[in-house]
Amino acid sequence: MRCCVCLFQQSLQCSPSKMAAGESNSRSSCLNLSNSGPLGNAPPSNSAHSSPASNGGAVAAAGRMNRSAGNANPRSGPENGGGAESAVRSTPSAHNPRRQLVGPSGATSGVASNMTATPSSSSSSSSASTASSSADASAAVASLPSSPASVLIYREPVYNWQATKSTVKERFLYSDEVQIGPETVMTTLYTAKKYAVPALEAHCVEFLKKNLRADNAFMLLTQARLFDEPQLASLCLENIDKNTADALAAEGFTDVDIDTLVAVLERDTLGVREVRLFGAAVRWAEAEAQRQQLQPTPENKRRVLGKALSLIRFPLMTIEEFAAGPAQSGILSDREVVSLFLHFTVNPKPHVEFIDRPRCCLRGKECSITRFSQVESRWGYSGTSDRIRFSVNRRIFVVGFGLYGSIHGPTDYQVNIQIIHTDSNTVLGQNDTGFSCDGTASTFRVMFKEPVEILPSVNYIACATLKGPDSHYGTKGMRKVTHEAPATGTKTCFTFCYAAGNNNGTSVEDGQIPEVIFYT
Repeated sequence: MRCCVCLFQQSLQCSPSKMAAGESNSRSSCLNLSNSGPLGNAPPSNSAHSSPASNGGAVAAAGRMNRSAGNANPRSGPENGGGAESAVRSTPSAHNPRRQLVGPSGATSGVASNMTATPSSSSSSSSASTASSSADASAAVASLPSSPASVLIYREPVYNWQATKSTVKERFLYSDEVQIGPETVMTTLYTAKKYAVPALEAHCVEFLKKNLRADNAFMLLTQARLFDEPQLASLCLENIDKNTADALAAEGFTDVDIDTLVAVLERDTLGVREVRLFGAAVRWAEAEAQRQQLQPTPENKRRVLGKALSLIRFPLMTIEEFAAGPAQSGILSDREVVSLFLHFTVNPKPHVEFIDRPRCCLRGKECSITRFSQVESRWGYSGTSDRIRFSVNRRIFVVGFGLYGSIHGPTDYQVNIQIIHTDSNTVLGQNDTGFSCDGTASTFRVMFKEPVEILPSVNYIACATLKGPDSHYGTKGMRKVTHEAPATGTKTCFTFCYAAGNNNGTSVEDGQIPEVIFYT
């Protein structure tokens, strides 16, 4: 579909009026459309310009024509042949041979010729002019000043593109046949808004809805806010909630304005860990500093983030996540870093200036269950994964596992953790990472990059592949483990089962993966 702006401009475009006098030095103005007839055509004129009815009319017309010729180019002067002298030197236009100059010689025929040089729609007026006596015309010319030559200005009718179309359907805007593509949809939406074409606007919004994805959700959200499209904006936000990690990783994320960033960070429904939100906010701050021609120093990053920084929920991070990232970024003040470390490590917890309310997808505080009653020594690794199957009675989000460490003192392990949907064998979440242990029989946290949604009464497999020395392991395992929330009394019941196949010996009774860390 042709852009509406182009159509409106085309229908309003005037054909430049050419003046026989000063054609090389001047250009006449377009017709005044306020006096135009239907569909933009110039209406017939009753003035003496087109058909003088008497000697007085001819004299008045000639006087006006003389003033027009003399003012064709106000900047012209005798030294450059401007004004009336340039009109005398001009030649008739090839476009309209009847456009003759009125000069000292042949003046009578010139006036008679020009008085008939009008659009065909004014033929009756032309006939009246022809019927006038030649004596009247001669008298009119005789009254003209003899020094400056006079010229009749011929104005062509405004081009009417719609008149060239045989059917209404061919006048694009009226066909209701819309062809929108990714490259044109935003400009078309802008045009539809500007010229109040609601049907075209609806087509554009529908196209955007159908093509909404995680990798363009932030870009479309910005446009939806700009064009005041609340329904499209709501769909973008829902997409970001469900695919937060992918949306944050998209190239267009760092191009959003600060108000859009704040609108997203305020939401309680984002499905991602706070440490990932912080990393994304830092990337945005670096891009914004560059747009503002600032050095990407920690001070400038904090400055451009403004209110957005306070919307990162640092208390929801683990102490390891906070220590490895935000605490070392330089964006937080020393006082803020100290208060957050105290929040993580002491009881009762001191007040912090950041929100500690979990987002809706991670309700409540972090929880964990342990499935073994006793710890023993020497569990070996040879590249085979430890696996255990489990299900739950209610929807939760698993964020990591607790794993046993070395029996030989402080050691580092490399580990890959996964959660697999049993029936489809689909990997729902994984992380290649590492952890350090101190040689005790404690468990050590290994976290997923994003929370993994676990639905009730569905079978999943918890999987951990470790590279390192022999470790502790658990015994006297329980088939069912129930966690009860202290504040609400809500019970989350885990059921563990044997995972068929090569599982490095891990089972319900013995093995690795002693702990599951989750939010409800």
